[in-house]
Formats: sequence, structure tokens, C-alpha cells
Amino acid sequence: MTVDMNLFRGFVEQIKLLPSMAQPTDYPDSDRVAAAKQVFAEKLDSRLASHLEACVHCGICADACHYYVQSGDPYYTPIRKIEPLMRYYRREKGAFRWLNRLFERDISEADLEQWQPLVYDSCTECGRCSFACPQGVDIASMVVVMRQALASAGLIPAGLRAVEQEQGSRGTVFGVGSEQLMQAVEALREKGHEVPVDKEKADVLVLSSTLDVLLFNDALESTVRVMNHLGLNWTIHTCAFEGANFGMLSGLEKVQKAASERITREAIRCGASYVIVPECGHSYPALRWDGANEHGEPLPFEALAISEFLGREVMAGRLKLKPVGKGRRITYHDPCKVGRHGGVFEEPRAVLRELGLELREMPASREMNYCCGGGAGLFLIESARHNRDMGFDLKREQVEATGAESLVTACGSCRINFLAGADRVQWDRGIESLVELVGQALPKEPPAS
Repeated sequence: MTVDMNLFRGFVEQIKLLPSMAQPTDYPDSDRVAAAKQVFAEKLDSRLASHLEACVHCGICADACHYYVQSGDPYYTPIRKIEPLMRYYRREKGAFRWLNRLFERDISEADLEQWQPLVYDSCTECGRCSFACPQGVDIASMVVVMRQALASAGLIPAGLRAVEQEQGSRGTVFGVGSEQLMQAVEALREKGHEVPVDKEKADVLVLSSTLDVLLFNDALESTVRVMNHLGLNWTIHTCAFEGANFGMLSGLEKVQKAASERITREAIRCGASYVIVPECGHSYPALRWDGANEHGEPLPFEALAISEFLGREVMAGRLKLKPVGKGRRITYHDPCKVGRHGGVFEEPRAVLRELGLELREMPASREMNYCCGGGAGLFLIESARHNRDMGFDLKREQVEATGAESLVTACGSCRINFLAGADRVQWDRGIESLVELVGQALPKEPPAS
């Protein structure tokens, strides 16, 4: 199923207008620094301290970063992105803080402003550097702390801030709320699909995303078809359907908690055993791990990425699919948060095998797969365009090395960056959604119950 490129280009043009919609966050100099330091103080536990102490500044993380690989510029060295946090630790928390205060200057507002483009524009929190580090330093998790500190200091980039403010104040994303969801639902019902909405009790709560409502309608339709084909007791809820969490991406924790708890409360209320996260990379950790932290206790349901769910059903023999093209050569892009962070590698590949596709792995795949270049909200940050393009160009080389005709992924943000890059260079490879492929390959008759 193809994407309407005119619609996509219109969406991209709307993104460019986001900075003008952001409300200002003016802070006195001293307040910005104090706010950032407060976050550092709250987040600096023994685990984080051990990572900061373990770094030997070998520089191996640089060769793992897609932006450094493409540019050769040491500016993009991952460990450099957490320098203000490192400096605060040495001066305020480290064992030799009394000595370090003599030689290490304190962080300033100018430092925070200087590091904003490094932390937001130049890092997708993909975690490849963490895998490459011989000391096991989790740089990606410390970049998250840096974003939280800059967010508290009012230094979220304007485009990302506009969407975070919208979700935090109105509960909508790009103007999509319950009304727009129901319009999409009614369109599916007119096509003959049963779409249960706001059921009192359901075993499965299905999440969607603004991208599926605005751009990737076929992904939503395919998800509905799969749920009905499997005969599940499922529902989608108008008050808790949005999987995207822009509080997490921006670093503003109060918005992250509100978005996460909205889903958690509804899942508990309807008695769901499973919550299915849409093709949205960051939605997965936002609910599966951070959701429990925000809730304050283990979640009484299992959060599954849609690719993970589909793979489980195929591997268990409950989901049988028709081949969609014998000998058709494809490659698979593992979304970083679902793959490298979540370990979901075999499930999507099981689906691709069931579809009869010839999978050709990229030179760097699975744990060491390169990021698309547009994750962690970078597709909303206009100043990050050059970096997004660098990420795409690296992935394009990787895809072309396989000889594949098409690239399949299971993340809407990745899909956006691939589509934008393909449009820029007039790339001749297809860009496809895993769940959409499954939707095309369902047998006409549902399986016997």
C-alpha cells in the first residue's frame, strides 16, 4: 500500500510551522541553571554514577554514531553530549569533588544553550553507542537525563515544544483527538470493518497514533483486520488511544506521566491483559518500561509492539498469512527502541518469513542496526534537517548493499524519515509497513475458534 505523497508533503510543510505555534519559556539565567542542576541531582543515582565513572574516553562510541560515521566530525561523539552532566557530577557528587571544583568550571546558561542542539538535534537516543562501549556505559540513558534537564530549564526546541505543549494542555497531537479518531473509525466501518470503541471490558486495548489517523490509514485498517481475524475481545478507547508520548521525547516528565497514565488507567479499567502499541518506536518504551515507573508499580498488563504481537501470533501458529510475493527481495529496518532497546528481533522476521518474502539483512542489522536518523522527535525539529538527511543517506547505502527492492519497518517515525529522504533524492526503493503487509495477506476466512 502506497502513501499519498502529496498528503505527506503537506504534512511535512505543517511541521515547518510548528515553531511559530510554541509558547515561549523565558527563564532568568540563574533559574535555568538551577532547574537543570535540580534534575541532575534527582537523577544521579548509583547506577548513573557508575556509568559516569566507567567512561575512559576511548572514543569508540563515536564510530557507533550514525552522525559521526557520516560526517567524521568529533562534534557528534556521543559521550560529548552529556558533558554538562559529567561536569556537574565531578564538581558536586564525585569522590574527588573537592579537587575537581578547583579545576572544573561550573555549568552556565551558555553551556545549556550550547548543548541543546547536541542533545536534541544530534542524538536520536538510539543506543548504538551504548552497545559499542567496551565499558558498558549507557550513554543513551544519560542523554535522556540531559533532555530532562534542558526541558526543566525551558530549552526544548520550539518545534518539539509546540507538540509537547499541545499534548500536555489539550491531550491532542497535531490536532488529532477523539473526534478525529472517530472519523477514522467511521471510515473503516463504512468499508465493512467492525471496530469496537470504548468497550467496558476487553482483553486487548489497541493503541493508535496521530500518524495513522493523518497519514498511514492503512496501518490502522490492517491492525483492525488482524484483531478481528484472530477473534480477539479487543477495543480502542477514545480517551486513551494515542501511543505517542511527546513528554518523553521532549524530556518534560509531567507531560510524559500524564500521557502514560491516561493509557494505564484505561487499560486497568477495562481489564486488559495486553496493550498493543502501534508502529511507533518510542511509544514502546514509554509504556512498557517508563509506564510502570510513572505508575509507581508494575503494570497489570503486558505492553507489546504490534510487530512483537504479530510475530508471537505467527510463531504460535495462530496467525496464518498468504504469501505476498514469491522471490520478492526486501530488507528489514529494526526500529531502535523496539529492537535494540526491547530485543524484538525474531518476531518481525518470523512475520516476513510467513509472508514468503526473501529477507536480505543489511550489513549492520539487529543490535547494531543503524538508526533511521529521525527518531526521538528529530522529525519535528527543523534545525535537525541536515542530521536527518545524514541518517537517511547512511541507511540508503545499507539498503542498497542488500540488493533489496523494498525496505520494511515497523515505526511511523522511521517511515517519515525514509519517505522524506526518498522524496529528496528520488530513491527507487519501496518503503513499507510491516502491519500493512500483514493486512494484505490475511486469508479471507477467519481461523476456526
